[in-house]
Amino acid sequence: MSAGARVLVCDDDPQILRALRVVLRDAGYDVIPAETGEEALDRMAVRPPEAAIIDLMLPGIDGVEVCRRLREWSQIPVIVLSAVDEESEKVRALRGGADDYVTKPFSPDELLARLEAALRRAGAPADEPVLEVDGLALDLAARRVTLDDEELHLTPIEYSLLRLLMRNRGRLLTHRALLTEVWGPEYADATSVLRTHIANLRGKIEGPAHQRRYIRTDSGVGYRFVA
Repeated sequence: MSAGARVLVCDDDPQILRALRVVLRDAGYDVIPAETGEEALDRMAVRPPEAAIIDLMLPGIDGVEVCRRLREWSQIPVIVLSAVDEESEKVRALRGGADDYVTKPFSPDELLARLEAALRRAGAPADEPVLEVDGLALDLAARRVTLDDEELHLTPIEYSLLRLLMRNRGRLLTHRALLTEVWGPEYADATSVLRTHIANLRGKIEGPAHQRRYIRTDSGVGYRFVA
C-alpha cells in the first residue's frame, strides 16, 4: 500500500509544503495539503488520508496536539517533521501519538522510505490466525486487538510491537531486535523511542495501574510477553 495512497502534509512554511507536495506526487501519492494544525484536522475529517506528515512547530496548535486529537478517532501512521533534534521533543511527539520523527533538513528519499515503511506496517496481513492470551486477543488478518471482547485502539507502532511480542510469547526480545524489526536497522540504538512506545502499549493493555501483566521488562536487555 503506497502508490496512490492519500497522504496529508501539514507545514506552515510554503516552500517546504510545496517541496513535499512535489516529492510525494512524483512518487505517486495523492497529497492533501494543510498549513495549520486546525486545517489539517478539518481536512482529515472530511477526506481521511492513509498517512500524515506533520510539522512539529505550527501556528495555533502544534504537531503534537494534532497527533493527540487525531488519535481520538484515527490510527493512521503519522510522521512528525521538526528542525528540533532533541530527545525530549522526540519523546513528546511519540507519546503524543506520532509513529516516527524526522529532523529537518531531511532527505526526500529517506522520508519516502520512512513513509513506505509506515504504510507497510499499517497494512493488513492476510490468512493469519488470532493470537489470544488471558483475555487479550490479536486478530492478525483484521488487525484488531481486543481485551475481554472490548476493542483497543492501538497505533501502528503499538500494534507491530504487540504482534511481535505475542508471536514470540515467553521469549526475550532484545531492544535491538525489537527496534530493528519494527522501525528498521537505522533505529537499532534508539532505546528511548522503544521505551516510550512500550509504556504507551502497556497503558492500553495492562491499564494505568498495570492490573494485568502481559509484558515483562528484562532490565537493560529487552522485553518478553509472559502472560
